[in-house]
Amino acid sequence: RKARDIREQLEGLCERVEVDPNISIGEEGDDEEGMKRVIKSITAGFFYNIAKLGRTGEFQTVKQPKTVYIHPSSVLSKEDDPPPWLVFFELAFTTKEYMRQVAPIEPGWLIEIAPHFYQESEVEDTRKKKMPKQKRKP
Repeated sequence: RKARDIREQLEGLCERVEVDPNISIGEEGDDEEGMKRVIKSITAGFFYNIAKLGRTGEFQTVKQPKTVYIHPSSVLSKEDDPPPWLVFFELAFTTKEYMRQVAPIEPGWLIEIAPHFYQESEVEDTRKKKMPKQKRKP
């Protein structure tokens, strides 16, 4: 019964983000696309738990800005070039605030999934944005 309830919840999430719930992520040649669909569905359920990589190399949560780190047990913590946007399941408080169970996302998904919660200005990639030139005082 519990498995049936979980399946129904997942089907509901898939329907909400317009993903075919019958697609297999194991089909040859479709692994990457299938995985994106799964992560997008997870993002729909955890859209509040988003962090983006700042210019300092640290992650900041989007809605209530605070510095968070990828948990050391995560495979992503060992990457030299971490993904710029992450969805996480929970925060663990130790010496630092660590994100557990993280997955890379595309920021455009947030506008698509939760337009009532995110605005375009919040999901812009500020790392690629140039700072405006300051006018010099005479």
